[in-house]
Amino acid sequence: MKSKELYELLVEENADMLLVFLQSAVRDRNTVDDLFQETLLVAWKNLGRFDRSRSFGRWLRGIARNLVLVHRRKSMRGHILCDEEVLEIVDDRCEALQRHRFDTLDEKLAALRDCVGGLPDKYREAVHARYNEGVRGRELATRLETSIENAKKRLQRGRQKLLECLERKHVLDDEAGVEPLRFEEAG
Repeated sequence: MKSKELYELLVEENADMLLVFLQSAVRDRNTVDDLFQETLLVAWKNLGRFDRSRSFGRWLRGIARNLVLVHRRKSMRGHILCDEEVLEIVDDRCEALQRHRFDTLDEKLAALRDCVGGLPDKYREAVHARYNEGVRGRELATRLETSIENAKKRLQRGRQKLLECLERKHVLDDEAGVEPLRFEEAG
């Protein structure tokens, strides 16, 4: 997987928590949007410095926290909702919410590999040829020594079995039953 694709995946997985974090620190929606974009830009520029053994979400929020503090020093116009200690607490809460089973891309991929490995041979071969090697249509049917319709059916059944396996492992649960954080705007 290319760096850009991996970065986009990690950002997609962590964007909601980053927004919650920023919204807890800054009142003005435009400033939140600006800080969100700036955080992503700084993260992209410094991606080579990211320690893959650490949480990407926490790293993003660390960048955001620094940007919030810089913003606070530049503009003391009352747009800040909380102090640095509260930002730490919010960051810890965001991290705790994201630390459920199958949170990381590696965990999700491991679960998927396990499910693929458990497929009956004819489905596993079809799924592997299509998604790992990009084989399609007649070439897939030839590879599987079957008709095009049968190859399509194997793929369909293989995907269905993968879905069922991932659901049994609770990989596809939305937020693993975690309630979203709600922040009330300070009056």
